[in-house]
Amino acid sequence: MNRESSLQCKQLSGRGAGYSAGMNPAMPSTPTVAQATVLLRRLFDAAVASAQPALCVPAHLPTPEALGRGRLVVIGAGKASAAMAQAVERHWAGDPQRLSGLVVTRYGHAVPCRRIEIVEAAHPVPDEAGLRAARRIMARVRELREEDVVLCLISGGGSALLPLPLDGITLADKQAVSRALLASGASIGEMNVVRRHLSAIKGGRLAAACHPARVITLLLSDVPGDRPMDIASGPTVADPTTCADALAIVQRYGIELPAPVREVLESGRGESVKPGDARLARAEVRMVATPQMALEAAARVARAAGYAAHILGDAIEGEARDVGKVLAGMALQVAERGQPFAAPCVLLSGGETTVTVRGQGRGGRNVECLLSLAIATGGHPRIHALMGDTDGVDGLEDIAGAVMGPDTLARAWALGRRPLDALANNDGHGFFQALGDSVVTGPTLTNVNDFRAILIEG
Repeated sequence: MNRESSLQCKQLSGRGAGYSAGMNPAMPSTPTVAQATVLLRRLFDAAVASAQPALCVPAHLPTPEALGRGRLVVIGAGKASAAMAQAVERHWAGDPQRLSGLVVTRYGHAVPCRRIEIVEAAHPVPDEAGLRAARRIMARVRELREEDVVLCLISGGGSALLPLPLDGITLADKQAVSRALLASGASIGEMNVVRRHLSAIKGGRLAAACHPARVITLLLSDVPGDRPMDIASGPTVADPTTCADALAIVQRYGIELPAPVREVLESGRGESVKPGDARLARAEVRMVATPQMALEAAARVARAAGYAAHILGDAIEGEARDVGKVLAGMALQVAERGQPFAAPCVLLSGGETTVTVRGQGRGGRNVECLLSLAIATGGHPRIHALMGDTDGVDGLEDIAGAVMGPDTLARAWALGRRPLDALANNDGHGFFQALGDSVVTGPTLTNVNDFRAILIEG
């Protein structure tokens, strides 16, 4: 079986492809590396499928009766926002002439819509296209009436895709701060505290601009803890954090700020919309998909294949290489001691790790975590793993993640690849791609953050 081709297919049959014909699904025999890879990929596919907007958005749409005489205006941003908009168009039961909108998504993530305009922009560093789209959205919502309903579609990536700097801050200033935050090792929550206080659209400002219309925000969570204010930096929810909090984060990570950015934070001019603001009285939030839901979907597939499935957590954060070491320690304890779980089993986790960039390699947080795990498990004969981002993009490249098995280190050494050097150079993509072990999906049109699965044979 060609391992690379099995990884690059977008979906598998879901019926045990690659397994021995006589295998008892209730008691798996020891799989080959290729068979373990197929199962791991099925788990990943199940997690992604569970968060598809076509599945999770329709149940949360307002009814035509709830709309009354008003218009349904759709706005939003994120890697999944275009697919969410398409789901709205296909399932909206009201008069299509009363439906309109504009959403912004990442380049390559657009899908066809008739009534809702789709704009593409850059991620993770914002660009001029995102700035123009944010301005147009704000101009549109300022014309709303009390009887109108705003349906705001928000998913991961919206922070970069909706860049609207406060007066005095340029797009170049925002880009510089974004690059510094991404390389600093700050958590997504910390990064978004800073972003909210430099923006004219985040931190509740978009919902405030929609007043007096009713605002319904559908959130597809990609953040640990599913905190609404951290998903796309919370454009439609109140923000209890302050400019002082943002300054403390900047100082903690030693980030150099452009002078206009520092002035906004030090003066307090960047304060966001706070809890209790009357302009948000008609704003509500509905969580339509989360990392936990995705992990539960993967767990069901693992159990159907005869493996015990254990969810370690949906909000695991920390330096990616450190998380990899911890997960390796747990996997080794299961394999060698049968603690805290007996093998065969699958350990599942989600969340969002961070990478403090030290090298010049091609990487992302998932492949960095996986490479660290591979090194720490040392080619253990019964440990396999897959780690990837559910949006199909780990880091800056259209590679979702990678897979590893007992033979990963040996094959790397045979090719002259040194795993420790690759880790030191933040070169996870370069390492796994050389082995043919990259997971490539293309745009998945959803985003419920990182997915990690470790399969431990009995």
